[in-house]
Amino acid sequence: MKNILISTAFFLAFFMINPAFVQGKDWYFKPSKDNKPATTEPEYEALLNKYNGIYIGNTSKKIIYLTFDNGYEAGYTDDILDTLKAEHVPAAFFITGHYIKDQPELVKRMVEEGHIVGNHSWGHPDLSKISNAKYKTELEKLKMAYTELTGKTQMKYLRPPRGTFSKQSLKMADKLGYTSVFWSFAYKDWMRNEQKGPDYAYKNIMKRVHPGAVMLLHTVSKDNAEALGRVIEDLKKKGYRFKSLDYLMAHKIVPSNFW
Repeated sequence: MKNILISTAFFLAFFMINPAFVQGKDWYFKPSKDNKPATTEPEYEALLNKYNGIYIGNTSKKIIYLTFDNGYEAGYTDDILDTLKAEHVPAAFFITGHYIKDQPELVKRMVEEGHIVGNHSWGHPDLSKISNAKYKTELEKLKMAYTELTGKTQMKYLRPPRGTFSKQSLKMADKLGYTSVFWSFAYKDWMRNEQKGPDYAYKNIMKRVHPGAVMLLHTVSKDNAEALGRVIEDLKKKGYRFKSLDYLMAHKIVPSNFW
């Protein structure tokens, strides 16, 4: 009993002294004008660098990384996949437990067409507020379902639900073999009853896209689905290329002068 009390006291003292270790933070970026790269807080940069996280690629290269969050299906993912296939563009799709149970054929299509499927957790909780054991279960349960469905054993990218994180949650992701993927471009596209048309989506993307952008889009957006082809075509005309997160990570690990 004495040992339990001592351990509990130590645990509480540690977190009282180190509130930043467990305090949840909301990811955000600072957009720039004239298609210049976005930035974020130096504190956030430092945490990502320490615990294998990313939010942006090489800002000297006109390369874009498309990522989509798939919490549930609204009927537009097939159209998005059709566009990506026609344009020969890779993407990453971050899925939840609900999504893999509800849309197994779409998940299999993502894999078959060469896209990355990432972990968005099983139940979409705030990963900064759950225990280490619950955290591991959230990720492992989705990974197991993904392996059972597709036969693929590797799932190495994590997008924290709602972009909420802490030092401890980033550390846990790294420990479990994940790269935490945040973003340097996003806009309010997830409200299905507030869609404003494909021109609105197109203009939002084109005015703030930048070299090295990790773009976060939601597949529940009809505007995104309808604007995507035009966005890709026009960005290609401007000299942009589209690459996968694997490409970003390879170039992050290997010095740029190697390529």
